[in-house]
Amino acid sequence: MILLTGATGKTGGETAKALAARGVKARALVRDPAKAGALQAAGIEIVVGDVTDAASVRRALAGVERLLVLLPNSQRQVELEKQLVDLARESGVRHVVKMSSMEAVADARTPIPQGHWAVEEYIRASGLAWTMVKPNFFMQNFLASAKSIRENGSFALPMGNGTTAMADARDIGAATAEVLAGRGHEGRSYEITGPELLTFHQVAERFTEVLGRPVRYIPADPAAYLEILKRVLNEWHATAVSGLFREIADGVTPHLTDTLRRLVGREPIALAQFIRDHAAVFR
Repeated sequence: MILLTGATGKTGGETAKALAARGVKARALVRDPAKAGALQAAGIEIVVGDVTDAASVRRALAGVERLLVLLPNSQRQVELEKQLVDLARESGVRHVVKMSSMEAVADARTPIPQGHWAVEEYIRASGLAWTMVKPNFFMQNFLASAKSIRENGSFALPMGNGTTAMADARDIGAATAEVLAGRGHEGRSYEITGPELLTFHQVAERFTEVLGRPVRYIPADPAAYLEILKRVLNEWHATAVSGLFREIADGVTPHLTDTLRRLVGREPIALAQFIRDHAAVFR
């Protein structure tokens, strides 16, 4: 049995879909059962509980051999993910898969990748078999700009001329499902990227080409954008996300990998295909 955390989110949901498509038995720990309809329809077993509650986590871990650790970024993420690892070891789980990020390295400079790295190190020292899945910027992040693209023909982000190797959540889910259900992935860290390194001006060009009308990228002032983030995120989260964006703007450029092709036997989804698949939202 595989236990999924974060299964009602974008990457967790895609992982659940990919596991279900393979006929793999899986269970999801969800806080809000109202959000679990698609999971249940796909044949995923649902356990209602909260990762902050050790008792409900223990209940969800009963009979589980593999665990996906995928929690939203927060001030408590490191604490809660370490607790998940401890409870997994206590419950007899053999293999922990951690959703991390490409930015999570020993000398990470901003809170989110620093937290991911701290948990990676904790897992590596736990005595459990482990695998790290490390994606980059998600294409699905552009869905938050859909209204502006649709109504104004533009999107604003504080990325300057920085580049990303952005990946589609469907690819990340497919890779994570292979790691959870396949063999030979213990002790490996897998960096997941899309097929292109793009500036955000080039992203706008892809939108223009697919939608058939001009779309512009407007480099936003970082300080002003931080204030916008604070309207929808708490202070810690807004500042942490702003730090990630600053690294992109500063030219901390990720590299492309062929990990997805090696794991699942196909090329990653390109941004143009992502836009085509979501054209109704952007139009």
